[in-house]
Amino acid sequence: MKPVKIFLIVFLGICCLSSVLQAQNSIDRVEPPFWWVGFKETKLQLLVHGAEISQYTPNITFPGVSITKVIRVKNPNYLFIDVMVAPDAKAGQFNISFKNTTGEKISYGYELKARSENSAARQGFNSSDAIYLITPDRFANGKMQNDTVAGLEDKHNRDFKGGRHGGDIQGISDHLDYISDMGFTSIWLNPVLENAQPTYSYHGYATTDFYKVDPRFGSNEEFRLMVEKARDQGIGFIMDMIANHSGSEHWWMKDLPSDDWINYADEYLVGKYVNTTHRRTLLRDPYSSASDKKRFSNGWFVETMPDLNQKNPLMAEYLIQNAVWWIEYSGLTGIRMDTYPYSDMTFMSEWTRRIMEEYPNFNIVGEEWSINPSVISYWQRGKINKNGYVSYLPSLMDFPLNHILAKGLMDKEEWSKGLIDIYKLLANDADYPDPSNLVIFPDNHDMSRIFTQLNEDEDLYKMAIAFNLTMRGIPQIYYGTEILMSNPGTDDHGIIRSDFPGGWAGDTVNAFTGKGLKLSQQQAQDFMRKLLNWRKDKDVIHNGKLMHYVPEDGVYVYFRYDETDKVMVIFNKNDKETDLPLDRFAEIMNGTKSARDVITERKFKILNKITLSSRSVMVLEIK
Repeated sequence: MKPVKIFLIVFLGICCLSSVLQAQNSIDRVEPPFWWVGFKETKLQLLVHGAEISQYTPNITFPGVSITKVIRVKNPNYLFIDVMVAPDAKAGQFNISFKNTTGEKISYGYELKARSENSAARQGFNSSDAIYLITPDRFANGKMQNDTVAGLEDKHNRDFKGGRHGGDIQGISDHLDYISDMGFTSIWLNPVLENAQPTYSYHGYATTDFYKVDPRFGSNEEFRLMVEKARDQGIGFIMDMIANHSGSEHWWMKDLPSDDWINYADEYLVGKYVNTTHRRTLLRDPYSSASDKKRFSNGWFVETMPDLNQKNPLMAEYLIQNAVWWIEYSGLTGIRMDTYPYSDMTFMSEWTRRIMEEYPNFNIVGEEWSINPSVISYWQRGKINKNGYVSYLPSLMDFPLNHILAKGLMDKEEWSKGLIDIYKLLANDADYPDPSNLVIFPDNHDMSRIFTQLNEDEDLYKMAIAFNLTMRGIPQIYYGTEILMSNPGTDDHGIIRSDFPGGWAGDTVNAFTGKGLKLSQQQAQDFMRKLLNWRKDKDVIHNGKLMHYVPEDGVYVYFRYDETDKVMVIFNKNDKETDLPLDRFAEIMNGTKSARDVITERKFKILNKITLSSRSVMVLEIK
């Protein structure tokens, strides 16, 4: 062999070896991608992922920042680094240097940012708010160029009810004026993080990257700017989060850090699937078995959503830090936690405690889909549970009230059913540490539209809306409920989550402007707008006490009152005009002489009775 040829072979070999070493000596990601100074919790745990990264030892040289522990797991492509960020540490950029036993080095730039002014004191959503729930893919398409993104399999297909329709962050941002004009003061957004699933990914509940907004919705920065723009208009933002599971296409599913990173991992690795039982009551059941509890908490929600093992302290810390990161980065005023009881219950207590410790005035609402108030109340902060479980969760979705409202309105009035069911259900408020911090709602993204539940009865619809906007708690309205969106003949989620008219170029109906809406839709929208905007400044509705009276003869009456103000709400389900004698309300009306009907704006004197229109609701400011 000629010397030149030998030299060439050796040279190419060295180049190839160098290329391999360079590929091995790389870091794919560090999470969280950056952090802040000034938290009460001084520990920051970094997840580092890269080929054979566990062979390296990290080092940080930066004032107030030090490595306290390096954790290696079974998979050599992971390294977990516990970093102490001292209370007096200053914001700045620095390198994390990695070195192995052969002297090879990797350098990774990291940043500690300064927190926004008064970040820790931010006010979370509360009973003064009215929440607008949006499914982002179905609200408005503000940027058509991101409808389909290279590398993501689930392509834009507006003709498919379960496909991606193109709604995005820009579309929401473009219509914040509409949301504000309607009278909403908070937005709860169904999940926007990356869902790189092959199909049916529009809903957002199968996260494949916990630190990245799905590019079909926009970017992290676009999300942050939208929240900032909303804040300037007096609108807070509630982020939908999922700690129980990820998507099956999450990047770590192809390279799990350890055998216990997800639940039932052994079964997963051999192609088996273990489903949760969904039997949530067993967590507070004094007679439940350990095996039943394990199957419920560890089983997967569905086959495409691997159950995360929060008993693993590395996973637990990862999820806690992720929540704090999004609050701080984007300026959130709340979190809605999906499938709250499905995660490890001890972890959820610590997850919530840590967040509320950093943001004492923040609010978090948990989803526990039960119609049993004792099950809901088990999870609320301040509840003394017999089994000793302590929760730090401030708010829950009031599914019991949601369930009984439609039933009470639809049922024929009898001694034991109808409006009396609503009355009796509210007596269970005695079980809740703070019923005023429950989120109440006529419908949401997982159930039939309220107009459909009420058989498209416009009178009952108005009663349901008025109830939710005047009752104790924090009202939430699903996008489109204000224009009578419905799902007749089906409970398919793709239909329930239909596109909001006017959100797409070429729509013949535009609910944002009113163009093409039916008269009934316009009236429903105006009805809700009037009550929402009236509600904004009514402290008696936000914080006032509640007194209600046993429904009689198809009429239900309750009062919201404080030391300076009273509001009387009257529901008449009768098919005819009805006189309501006022003598039984003397204890609270206390010589009331006049009233103003909030809906009609009519003022009138009060004598010994009020005449009620058939099948109507009245909201009266009484003087």
